[in-house]
Amino acid sequence: MSEDHLTPAAWNERIERMSTLFAGMLDTAKSLEGKRCPYKNKDDRCTAQFGCRNQRRPPEGSKSGALKVCGADDSLDWRSAWDT
Repeated sequence: MSEDHLTPAAWNERIERMSTLFAGMLDTAKSLEGKRCPYKNKDDRCTAQFGCRNQRRPPEGSKSGALKVCGADDSLDWRSAWDT
């Protein structure tokens, strides 16, 4: 069947599948909320474009413009760290 000619049932099936996938992602995100700063990347670098008291200087010898290191302990509530 062509993508241009989906039946309403096939369309609804695809929407339901996408909803199930996104619901799982949302559940994971909610379970991590408050445990890990959303601006901390996989390399423990801070991607925030604003000040945070948990930001640390990049290691010596890092390229100019390197992301700062995230010094937050993931067991802390990081939300109060943002500068206002």
